This record gives sequence, structure tokens and C-alpha cells, in this order.
Amino acid sequence: MSNLLFDEPGPCARRRIRIATVAGTVAVLALLALAVRQFAANGQLDAARWQPYATWPMWRYLLSGLWSTALAAVVSAALAMAAGLALALGRLSRRRWVRLPAAAYVEAVRTIPALLLVYVVLFALPRYGLDLPLFWKLVVPLAVSNAAAFAEIFRAGILSVERGQGEAGLAVGLTQGQTMRMIVLPQAARRVLPSIVSQSVGLLKDTSLGFVVSYAELLYSGKVLATYNGLLIQTYIVVALIYLVVNASLSKLARVLEARRPGVRPPRRRFARV
Repeated sequence: MSNLLFDEPGPCARRRIRIATVAGTVAVLALLALAVRQFAANGQLDAARWQPYATWPMWRYLLSGLWSTALAAVVSAALAMAAGLALALGRLSRRRWVRLPAAAYVEAVRTIPALLLVYVVLFALPRYGLDLPLFWKLVVPLAVSNAAAFAEIFRAGILSVERGQGEAGLAVGLTQGQTMRMIVLPQAARRVLPSIVSQSVGLLKDTSLGFVVSYAELLYSGKVLATYNGLLIQTYIVVALIYLVVNASLSKLARVLEARRPGVRPPRRRFARV
């Protein structure tokens, strides 16, 4: 049995996958052990160097950076999703003068790194008299960049809705806009919700580009804190763990939403025949 993207691996392929997984796991564990050994040899694991992170003032400062990260991510995601929905509808429009610009925007912006857009807002726009506040110097590039990704997610969701749903709406007297708003979009939104959460995880990580514009998000707060207390390695490990917990939680949420989608069955565990 095959799925949409690839054929199910056979016994030999599964054996090779297991061997590669074990080898990769062993290599990663070996690297981690080597790193821990080097940290210990240089005194980086001494309790005195970690003790400051058992105090509330340190965590209060880092949590304020996390709040700034979350705020930038939420505002960027809201703007990007609104623009992405408009672009998705534009790409599906029957009017050529609407469809072509929307498609050109999506295809062009998807190839541009978000960092380059940050530099445009940071250095190019002020030369033309448009100097945005610090918060918007991060939010605007992220919204512009992620709007293209959200547009493709929404477009895929709309196209996944059975054509008969729209035809039924038109048959009962609804207009094209009412059919899209009341019938197609609610179903499409439910279907792409896991993908939206996954894209939001990437957007949350992209907020670390606030480091470039000196916006006080989590990574920049970690840099300031490490400069203040001289605990560079400890600070960045703590920051990395915070990112790990937040992103892993969002990824778990995406998997739960995917599993709860109507018509999606959890994978069955297969047993070899005796």
C-alpha cells in the first residue's frame, strides 16, 4: 500500500532505516558526551556558574524576553495569516489581474530569506523617510515573509474541500462570496489547522532575528544577560532549553490537532506474521 508521497518501505528498507537511526543516535550521543566532557574540563559545569539561574531575577529577565518573543510572533502571525488568506483567494480568483499579482508575490517572496527583508526594513526604508518603530522593524518583515507560506497553506485547504460543497451552496441561492465564507473556508480552516500551527512554530523561531534590530526578544535578552554576568555558555544553554520547550509544545499541539482531524486515523502498529 502506498500513500500520496512515497511507497511504504519494505523489510530491507526498514532494516536500513533502523540501522541508520541507531547509528545517528549513537553519533549524537557521542558528540553530546564529548561536549559535556569538555565543559566539565573547563569548569563550565561547576555549580557556582549555574547558581544564578536558580534565582528569580534572572528568570524574570528571560521571561520578559520570552513575552516579547511571543508578542512579536502573535502579531506577525495575525498579519501574515490575514494577508495569506487574501493572497490565497487572489490566486484562486477567476480574474487574471487579481490572480497573477497574487501568484507573483507568493512565488517571489518564498525565495527571499526573512533576514534580507529585515535588512531592507532596517537600512533601506529609512533612506526614503520610512523609519518604523523597533517592534515593527521585526514584525513587518516576518509578516511579509510568512504571508506567502500561509497563502499556500490556505490555498491547499480550499482546494481540498470537495467541489460539491461549493456547488451545493450555489444551488441553495448563496452567492460565490457567501459560499466561500460560510461553507468552504470553515472546512478548509479545520483541515489546515495543524499546518498553521507548524508554520507558526517556524515563525516563532524567526523572531530571533530581532537580534539584528536590537529588539528585546529572548535571544537578544540572553545576549545582554550573558554580557552582564559573563556566563555565556550557561545563558545560551538556558535560552536554547526555553526555545526547545516552547517549540516542542507547539509541535505536539500540531500533532494532536492532526490526529483529531475528521477522517484521520492513528497509525496501527503492525505485527509480523508467525
